[in-house]
Amino acid sequence: QVQLVESGGGLVQAGGSLRLSCAASGRTLGSYSMAWFRQAPGKERDFVAAISKAGGNTYYADSVKGRFTISRDNAKNIVYLQMNSLKPEDTAVYYCAAKALGMVSDRTGYNRWGQGTQVTVSS
Repeated sequence: QVQLVESGGGLVQAGGSLRLSCAASGRTLGSYSMAWFRQAPGKERDFVAAISKAGGNTYYADSVKGRFTISRDNAKNIVYLQMNSLKPEDTAVYYCAAKALGMVSDRTGYNRWGQGTQVTVSS
């Protein structure tokens, strides 16, 4: 099974940028579709972005389209989330997730999760 560890979160002003990383161990990352989700206080966990196993297909929530970019480096076993033009409503704990089966366009089915990294955007 793959283990996931997120990093790169922090406090940033509105309009700023952050890059989150998700490092995988235990199994080759290229065997998994990968995604980022986020959960704000008192809210459900929401889909943010997903990327196919080889990186050729990406999907985004409407709320982040044009501002966030998901990418992966299978040789390094890392997935990234570049976040630009951050808004206070992007404040949340961001989770990296993996699934070996199912379509990457399907936002469900993720069964391996990291511990999360906090992103706080001040106004």
